[in-house]
Formats: sequence, C-alpha cells, structure tokens
Amino acid sequence: NMSSFRKALKSNQRNHKERSQPSFRKHLGFLEKKKDYKLRADDYHKKQNTLNALQKKALNKNPDEFYFKMTSTQLQDGVQVLRHPEEELTEEQKKVMRTQDMKYVEMKRVAEAKKIERLKSELHLLDAEGKMQNNHTFFVDSKKEVEEFDLASHLNTAPELVDRVYNRPTTDMLQKNIIKGATRAADLKKLARQRRHQYKLLSERIVREKKMFVIAQKIQTRKDLMDKTNKVKVKNETVNSPAIYKFQAKRKR
Repeated sequence: NMSSFRKALKSNQRNHKERSQPSFRKHLGFLEKKKDYKLRADDYHKKQNTLNALQKKALNKNPDEFYFKMTSTQLQDGVQVLRHPEEELTEEQKKVMRTQDMKYVEMKRVAEAKKIERLKSELHLLDAEGKMQNNHTFFVDSKKEVEEFDLASHLNTAPELVDRVYNRPTTDMLQKNIIKGATRAADLKKLARQRRHQYKLLSERIVREKKMFVIAQKIQTRKDLMDKTNKVKVKNETVNSPAIYKFQAKRKR
C-alpha cells in the first residue's frame, strides 16, 4: 500500500526548522519566517481580491439603474446617507406616550416600595451582625457604681445574651420557658448569613426605587417641555435629578 509506505517515510523525516536571525545581523531587524510571510501574503491577496471585485462591480454598473433606496438616501460628501424620516406624531400623541411611560415607571416604583416595606417589617431594621448602630447609655450616681456596674444583672439576663439587641430574654423567662430556635454555632452562622443576604437585597431594592423615582421625574419634565410656554433652564440635568425649568406665568382660561 503506497499510502502506508508514504506515511512510514514521513515518520522518519527530519523536522524542518527555520533559522533565527544571526547575531551579526540583529541590526537589520526581525527575520521573517514562513508563517509570517503566509499571514502577510494572505492579507495582501484578500485586499487585492476585494479591490478587483469592487472595480468589476463599478464597470458593470448601469448608470440608468433605479432602486427604491434612492428615494430615502442623499449624497453627503460623496457618501450615501440615509435620510431621517420625519416623525409622524402629533404633540398630543407624544404627550400620551410620555404619560404611559411615566405610569409604567411609577407602577414599577410603587411595587419596589411595597417590597421594601415588607423586607423592613421582616428584618425589624437589624443589621447583619445582630447589633444596632445606636448606643444604649446607662446613668449612675457615682464612680463607685460605675466600677461595680454589672450589665447582665442590670438587664436581668444571662451574661451570654448581653451582646444581643434583639430576642434577649430575661432570667425569669429562661427559668420558666424552654429556649426555642437555633442554639448551635453552625445554625447561628447560617441565620446570620441569611440575614446579611436579606439586607443586601433590601439595599439593592432601595437603590432601584430611587432610580425609578428619578426616571419618572425626568419623563414628567420632558412632558412639561412640550407646552409652548416660554421657559428658562435654571439647573442642568444630572444623574440623580432632572433638569429644573422656570416657566412663564400664564393665566389659564
């Protein structure tokens, strides 16, 4: 079989290796290899084929040819540019569209606000670590009482529960009732992780609700600008607030 014989010959052939640039010719620059030449040649032939195809297309073009895009384009600086079609909407139709957009954004904002209130009621405004941001100050009459002050006895609870600002039962409750809920360290870590996730979700929803409120204000501002009343811009539009205009006082009949 010739094919197997040819493969056997190729397996014993020596791999061809291209030499690098000799040290005494380094000043002449990079020595081009065959793979570099191949890339350069392919790019050159691709460009030549494109130029030949365009030249052939230009030679075969009929000067009297008509196509419908001619009616919607115009020549600008030697380039065909598509004309922008004039809007076929009246001012009243634009106002209605603005109103619909604003109603949709307002509906989404109200939905986010309701979700925020529900999350706040579930979390009771506790942070992820179980500690409030404010401080609890106790007042005593003398320095001796300050030195002998025992926080656990003052709060009437166990010393292990002093750091908790929520669900902190008193000593009487611990003696009468059985402790309910998670008591193991792993369960407490899991609850803390879930609480952190809930607070992160709450902060994201608050930011989203504020963005929707700003969008609704900007849509209302654009809707007000459609009125043919003289107006002066007082403040430019920003990311967090719409532009502010001062309109001329006009009596409505």
